[in-house]
Order: sequence, then structure tokens, then C-alpha cells
Amino acid sequence: MKLWLHHINLSTENVARMDAFYRDVMGLKVPVSDLPKLEKKQGYAGDVAFVSDGDIQVHLARRDVMAGFNTGQIVNPVARGHIAYRTDDLAAFKAHLDSRGIPYSDWGNAAVTSWHQIFFYDPDGNVIEVHEAQE
Repeated sequence: MKLWLHHINLSTENVARMDAFYRDVMGLKVPVSDLPKLEKKQGYAGDVAFVSDGDIQVHLARRDVMAGFNTGQIVNPVARGHIAYRTDDLAAFKAHLDSRGIPYSDWGNAAVTSWHQIFFYDPDGNVIEVHEAQE
């Protein structure tokens, strides 16, 4: 099982303003590949902009404090943002968390049709995503 940093998600009330800042001030570009296919009908319909330094993406997502309630999940990744890792074996990673007694919210494909996502908290309450891309 491999695990690597994929993106940082920043939650905002103004996606356009954040997108302009990260492109104009930070010099980031819109990624040309590996963009998520958003699912807007299963609990999170917020706007999202994507920028990247060429290696790591930044997802600028409309803050939605109700997304967890709307999807029936405990962990809400768009209330305060999150850091995301990709894995090549999500089942093995879930077993890894289970063996350590770490609970997680399994969002499946509720937010991104082409990724199976889980979310959990680190010891200080920061939200962590781990996802596996699905073809």
C-alpha cells in the first residue's frame, strides 16, 4: 500500500477571490490532468476551483458546514478544509485504520465520482482525506 500527498483543500466563502489570489499572487496554474469529477447531487454542491504548482493540487472549495449532515457523515471535509493523500489500496488503508481504532467517515463516491474517499481526524482534529482513484 502506497500513500502520497495529493492535495490541500481550503474552504472559503469566496471561491473566485481565492482562485484569483492563488493564480495571480502565488503563480499557481490550473491543473491539466487528474482533476476530480465532482458529484453535485449527493450532499455537496459547492463551487470548487483547482490550482497546482505542477505536483500538488490546491482545491479551493466553497465552505459548507452542512455537508456532513447532508451526506449522513460525521466528518465534514469542507467546513474547515483538509489535507488529502492518495493511495493505491484504500481497502488496506481502511484495515490499517481499523487495526488502530481510528474511526473514519466513508464518503465513497458522494463528492467525487471517480474517487473513493474516506475522511478522519488527526490527534489535533485536523481533517485528513485518503482516496483511491477509480477508472
